[in-house]
Amino acid sequence: MSDYETKDNTGALFNNDAYKKTDKHPDYTGNAVINGKKLSIGAWVNEAKSGKKYMSLKFSEFKPQENSVNTSTTTAPDFEESVPF
Repeated sequence: MSDYETKDNTGALFNNDAYKKTDKHPDYTGNAVINGKKLSIGAWVNEAKSGKKYMSLKFSEFKPQENSVNTSTTTAPDFEESVPF
């Protein structure tokens, strides 16, 4: 991970070709910090009837990606309390 910190009211988008499986998946993904709140961004490249290209954006609450390894912090139940003898 880099030590780069996104400044307020800025963000970045990155090409999403490696993960785009359908047209519903965004062409670009990234994140931004708006008024101190970190948001995720999805962007789709569209074409208007006039032929001009534009980007459609969707902002959502930022959720850190989870590792595929189980990082659960739950502990095993305390069997001492549940055993009746």
